Amino acid sequence: MSLLERLFGRPKLMIEALGPRHAARVSVLHATSFAYGWDQPEVARMLSDPSILSDGVFSGQSRQPCGFVMSRLAADEAEILTICIDPAHRGRGLGHLLLERHLAQLVRRGVATLFLEVEDNNAPALALYGAFRFAKVGERPGYYPKPDGTRALALILRRDLG
Repeated sequence: MSLLERLFGRPKLMIEALGPRHAARVSVLHATSFAYGWDQPEVARMLSDPSILSDGVFSGQSRQPCGFVMSRLAADEAEILTICIDPAHRGRGLGHLLLERHLAQLVRRGVATLFLEVEDNNAPALALYGAFRFAKVGERPGYYPKPDGTRALALILRRDLG
């Protein structure tokens, strides 16, 4: 904890890099957002992987994120693996703030092109990605498993960062 944090407390919102110590919380957040979540050991491996960039958004005094974004880097390209916001914190613009910071981090790392996949009927995510000028470049039929056993269409989106 910095001296400023000790004197004045944590700001209302902070965005900072995530590490393996956040694996349990990240696993829970992912499970609240997707039909099939990632288990804690898998998340811990991902958060330890130097090719993965992860940022979390923290609210108030909490030391655990209320949302996160994770991308895999490969040369001058990256893919957003997931972005999640705790249901209790949705609708407040946290996803926008988190993605804005994450894109800046990717640019600093030399990423020129960013890809992601999103379920075709995920209206909040599509609105977020639209606000950041992602463009549809393809589809993956039957990509996302649903709890009822069906599979949903994934849209492949791209954004040039350079």
